[in-house]
Amino acid sequence: MKLMIASDIHGSAFYCKKLLEAFKNEHADRILLLGDILYHGPRNDLPKDYAPKEVISMLNGISEHILCVRGNCDTEVDQMVLGFPVLSEQALLFIDGTEMLAVHGHKAFPAVKPGTFVLSGHTHIPKLEEKEGVIYMNPGSVSIPKENSHHGYLLFEQGEFLWKDFDGNIKNSYKIK
Repeated sequence: MKLMIASDIHGSAFYCKKLLEAFKNEHADRILLLGDILYHGPRNDLPKDYAPKEVISMLNGISEHILCVRGNCDTEVDQMVLGFPVLSEQALLFIDGTEMLAVHGHKAFPAVKPGTFVLSGHTHIPKLEEKEGVIYMNPGSVSIPKENSHHGYLLFEQGEFLWKDFDGNIKNSYKIK
């Protein structure tokens, strides 16, 4: 299974379109959204082409391929317009023998065992960090990257994670040992 992992679209139709083009070009089976889908939040500037209604339409068009966890900017109102569940605080996935906990990253989450991959967004900064056998990964932000990082996403396939920008450039990688 090929999984695309992305976070923090924040209502940008421009970058949502780029994400969905990458999803198609990568031939991913599913896309895991780590929250903050429609609203830009009070601490962020408006992203390029802020148009939540367009983002709704684009994502609903592929709703059968989307898995999602709730971000700090996602609300019950968002669930009323999106055709896939968006209000789960976390999701535990087992893909090709790999255990992954998906969260947005703005709240504490349960302890996980060594060897688990924790996927989170929220900071808008791509990350790869290992602590006490747990591997923490952040795909960065689709629309509002911070600390001079790239607009992009994370891919998982056959035991390898790849951080990519929307031009298809690999920015970082991690191969499961």
